[in-house]
Amino acid sequence: MAGSRFGSFKSEKGDSASAAAGAAGGAAQRRDPYEVLGVGRTATDQEIKSAFRRMALKYHPDKNGDDPIASDKFQEVTFSYNILSDPDKRRQYDTSGFDAIESDSQELELDLSSLNTVNTVFAALFSKLGVPIKTTVSATVLEEALNGSVMVSQLQLGNSVQRKVEKQLAHFYSVDITEKQAKMGLVCRVHSNDKSKFKLLYFELEENGGLSLALQEDSVKVGKVTAAGMYFLGFPVYRFEQNNLAAAAKDSDGAFFKRLDSFQPCDIHELKPGTHFFAVYGDNFFKSASYTIKVVCGESFPAEKEMLRNVEAKILTKRAELSKFESEYREVLAKFTEMTSKYTQEMQAIDDLLKERNEIHASYTNNPSLKRSSSRNKGKSPSKVAKTDTEKHPQKEKKVKDHCMEGYGSDSDNSSEKKSKERFPRKKWLNIPFKLDRRKTG
Repeated sequence: MAGSRFGSFKSEKGDSASAAAGAAGGAAQRRDPYEVLGVGRTATDQEIKSAFRRMALKYHPDKNGDDPIASDKFQEVTFSYNILSDPDKRRQYDTSGFDAIESDSQELELDLSSLNTVNTVFAALFSKLGVPIKTTVSATVLEEALNGSVMVSQLQLGNSVQRKVEKQLAHFYSVDITEKQAKMGLVCRVHSNDKSKFKLLYFELEENGGLSLALQEDSVKVGKVTAAGMYFLGFPVYRFEQNNLAAAAKDSDGAFFKRLDSFQPCDIHELKPGTHFFAVYGDNFFKSASYTIKVVCGESFPAEKEMLRNVEAKILTKRAELSKFESEYREVLAKFTEMTSKYTQEMQAIDDLLKERNEIHASYTNNPSLKRSSSRNKGKSPSKVAKTDTEKHPQKEKKVKDHCMEGYGSDSDNSSEKKSKERFPRKKWLNIPFKLDRRKTG
């Protein structure tokens, strides 16, 4: 069964941190959680739950206004219950004290009914931004239930009821089952087509006629709706809580291997014949929650019961395998990290050697001959200029050669012809007789 045990009395973890730093102080100043709740170290879960319920109602801000002493007591009580109600944290504390408690993995959990409008707005904004904020059931609702002053509606098996519950209020329902129906099991399902946030609660009947909270499940998004369910099928049914999102972001590998750690059996997996009590609590920040509730007998779903038992058995097997796989994975990952580091180093070493080799090759091909000839010809500026000029103008070099060759004619050439050739370019000299012939002909 999803949801945390005794969710409304689950430690207000957001206050736990301040309790550690404020009322309870540092780890050395914190009081023993067993002492705070007034229970022994061998106390059962039920005894711890009852002690916390009594003290939480006594010191809750709703009943004590702005009394700072009561507020500190409430924080200390909820912080202590947060440790002792969690099997893993309780074991860690019993072994190594407060130092073993991972406070950074705690999620913020608030009683919205105790917040003013401004704080509620801030909580809503943080929730919209993706900050995991868990809420508890209002202490007023719990106290009214414990005093037996809540209105309870009769709910028939197999019938659906659609209603709308205001924020931080609850609708209570009672269901009567026979001995046969109790043996076959009971399932309570709630969903909201509007994707409203709500809590599904199960209450136990006290001797004084009041109701005490025993189980809670928060709604989760399932496709286009939000839904929550409780299953009492005569065999151990498990609850599953999502891991802390902030912790998962810090260590994705660790979050993966701890993903099934919160898969734990519910305290109640079967119901006795008689009357049983459920409630739907409006968990929205500002608006009411619309929902549909339905309770059915497990007799109509034999195949689903068997499938649920089988799949949860596989999850338990996978959790055991995951623990073994983690050690193997960590070992291989360490080796892979080492090899990756070595790969990077070797790649850098090869790149450096090739770069050095290319620089040596380049020293042979960076026009060293031009540099040497330039140094030798520093004193010979005229020839250097002439060379440069001819290199830049090859056509000019050809004309110079032609002009020089004109001085080497035959002996029969008279001096006037040489002078005319020197005075006029060859092309122009050839064109002159042609024009003169046209004039004579005319």
